Amino acid sequence: MAKYRVKTKDGELTYGSFREVEWAWLQGLVGPEDEVLEEGTSRWRRAGSIPLLVQARRQGNQVWGGTQMAWIVIGVVMASTALYLISRGRYLAGGLVALIVAMVLFRVTVSAYKKSRPHG
Repeated sequence: MAKYRVKTKDGELTYGSFREVEWAWLQGLVGPEDEVLEEGTSRWRRAGSIPLLVQARRQGNQVWGGTQMAWIVIGVVMASTALYLISRGRYLAGGLVALIVAMVLFRVTVSAYKKSRPHG
C-alpha cells in the first residue's frame, strides 16, 4: 500500500493510504491548494486536481454531525404545533409558527449542503 505525503501551508504530513488522504480532505484538513505526493513518484500534485478527492462527498454521519438532528426535531415539533393551531382555528398563530418552521428547515438544508461540499 502506497503512502502519501501532503504538503500544506502549515507543514507536511505522511498518510498511510489514499483513503486517509481522502478522509483528511473531507474533514477539511487537506485543501485544494495543498500538494500531494504518492510514494514512489517524484511529481507533486495539487489536491484540487485529483479527481477522486474533488468528487469525494461527506457521508451521512459527517454531514449530520453537531446540532443538525436537534434542528430537525425542533422543526418537526414546531410543524406539528403549527398544524394543531391551524386546525383549532388560530390561523395567525399557526401561520406564524409555520413561517418559523420554514426558516428553520431552510437553515438546516443550507447548512447540510455546505457541509457536504468541504471545499466548494
